[in-house]
Amino acid sequence: MKGWEFTATNVPLKVVEKPDPVATEGRVIIDVKAAGLCHSDVGALHDPKWMDIIEKKPIIMGHEVAGMITEVGEGVTDFKVGDRVGVCPVSLVGMGPGYGYDGGYSNKVSAPAIDLVPIPDGVTYAQAAAGTDAGMTSYHAMFKRGEAKPGMKVAVIGIGGLGQIAARAAVVAGIETYAVDVSPKARELAKEIGVKDVFEDIKELADIAPDLVVDYAGFGTTTAGAIDIVAPGGKVVLVGMGKLESTINTDPLILKAASLLGSVGGDKYDIAEVYKLMASGDIDPAITEITFDEIGEGLARLERHEVTGRLVAIMD
Repeated sequence: MKGWEFTATNVPLKVVEKPDPVATEGRVIIDVKAAGLCHSDVGALHDPKWMDIIEKKPIIMGHEVAGMITEVGEGVTDFKVGDRVGVCPVSLVGMGPGYGYDGGYSNKVSAPAIDLVPIPDGVTYAQAAAGTDAGMTSYHAMFKRGEAKPGMKVAVIGIGGLGQIAARAAVVAGIETYAVDVSPKARELAKEIGVKDVFEDIKELADIAPDLVVDYAGFGTTTAGAIDIVAPGGKVVLVGMGKLESTINTDPLILKAASLLGSVGGDKYDIAEVYKLMASGDIDPAITEITFDEIGEGLARLERHEVTGRLVAIMD
């Protein structure tokens, strides 16, 4: 197998050759067809704090994995050779791909069968890859932590790989949805997916006073601004890790009896819900496709904020 390997902070990924994995008990071998590129991988490359999260080093990165099963290990009964699957990045048996075992920036992955999600007909591998971490995390934050439902006013900060999926899912659910992003291209994308209105700064929503604000950017000022404008009794859910520290005004948090919640990941059932929305055509996320050889430069593009939507490497 061939993949892009991480060794240490501030050391560029390098392409390495390794022996092909063999299916062991409870695991399957997947021919990787698509792998999503995530800002967290950019963070891991430059922030030493991520070294505590990555369980195995050196490791092939890539936690958004979709492909076809080519081998099943002993005890695997729910899946067979030829099945199209996505891999839940939040594993039930330890750390997931790219953190606990070699991930999707490669042509083959050995994954626990318990973490697999079938890809429905009509969903492409690129969509399926984006539906794992980006889909799972965005859906979980919006509907599980945020408890979004019709009758609420919801604001989404950051219309990137995650925010676009969450905003569209909220629109499909019949929720009054607003989008906030500093990028004109991202605001145009938000309009295309049907939000009620778009803004450059969350503070511009003071008169709207959303019941829920989900911050998929997490740049400190975005979270602080969300607390300032959220409705009394409302919720701010923080997902994005653009900046790992923030200064907030506690006055509105206290006097509004508002809630500030963190949200991380999700589970394979969140992925399955996103796949259903993709299969129905209700969600068709903006995806930019690159090749395996372009993964290194693709991460650099993410770091430079040059990507609208989700960046996905196609392996074939």
